[in-house]
Amino acid sequence: MTEVKYKRILLKVSGEALMGDASFGIVPEVINRVAKEIFEVYRLGVEVAVVIGGGNIFRGLAAAAHGMDRASADNMGMLATAINALALQDALERIGAQTRVQSAIVMNDVAEPYIRRRAIRHLEKGRIVIFAAGTGNPYFTTDTAAALRAMEIQANVILKATRVDGVYPADPEKTPDVKKFEQLTYLEVLKRQLKVMDATAISLAMDNSMPIIVFNLLKPDHIKRVVMGEAVGTIVEGDDHG
Repeated sequence: MTEVKYKRILLKVSGEALMGDASFGIVPEVINRVAKEIFEVYRLGVEVAVVIGGGNIFRGLAAAAHGMDRASADNMGMLATAINALALQDALERIGAQTRVQSAIVMNDVAEPYIRRRAIRHLEKGRIVIFAAGTGNPYFTTDTAAALRAMEIQANVILKATRVDGVYPADPEKTPDVKKFEQLTYLEVLKRQLKVMDATAISLAMDNSMPIIVFNLLKPDHIKRVVMGEAVGTIVEGDDHG
């Protein structure tokens, strides 16, 4: 097997990443490309777990801002993540990957219930595990779910897949000359309120010394380059950067 830096990864994919240039839903070409990128890493022998968001279908926080009960809105958002998880499972299995979807909300006809030891066993057996429904609780984001699941399955790293090349001090699409951070500490992210992951997720990663790498999912081979140890995106870790 090709030597990789990270043997077990937790990949966080936002729902928005699956809609490409559309304003809503899942674009088949996009999810197929994401599946292909994941499959390339899977073929290297890397154990892959995925937490997927639901913002391309329903955003609980946005609905709550318009007057919907926050708990109800978040529950709807969790169901949206299950739709994305099943779509990603289908895309992966069509190209030859073995997968399991585990849901934090019980829905036995379409997904296994989340059981930590079973998830780890699936990874050890060479299956890609897709975690749906966030943490199963309202008021927690899928970023926090990603940090939590990464700790529970003892992943080596959290890979935060985004639409930009890393973490910037300002929106690079609105401020073209802004320069990307190569490295950051957890505290720098929290103090500057940088849009890496939400504060709960960053704090959880900091407490458990879990590195986070933020990178552009839309560029070919970026997941593969990250697991091989190449300097891609922005790494967030402890004060000593290593």
